[in-house]
Amino acid sequence: MINHSNENTLMDDANSPEINRKLMGKVSSDFLKVSDHLKESSYQIRKRGFSRYPVFVLSENDVELGVLLFDKPDFKTVYRYKACFLEDFIHRGMIGEESRELFIENYKDPEEYCCLFVIDGDFAGFIYLPFPVDANE
Repeated sequence: MINHSNENTLMDDANSPEINRKLMGKVSSDFLKVSDHLKESSYQIRKRGFSRYPVFVLSENDVELGVLLFDKPDFKTVYRYKACFLEDFIHRGMIGEESRELFIENYKDPEEYCCLFVIDGDFAGFIYLPFPVDANE
């Protein structure tokens, strides 16, 4: 993770090598169970004008960030999934206002990638995963 300023600014350099393989495997396999739902949620967040930058919060325990989309038992996942967006991270001081443009520059195409904010043990950071390609497309 990169602290972009002296403030409490939280950024990740998009799937940095610091993210260990075990965590990426855990996140990826869980993500596959819900990716279609997250893609639709991302579309709805953008279509309805809530934000151009949806972020999905993944955590094993409840955190006070985002709105619950589904809990672990819903899809037999390891994580709880919550919908959130860039503006909420800024409002909470997790991303400094001066880092807004940096976040936007690094934000990947939401039609192709899902922006996840993963909280797992000592790790808390942004991870981008590609949505699976539908064989019918």
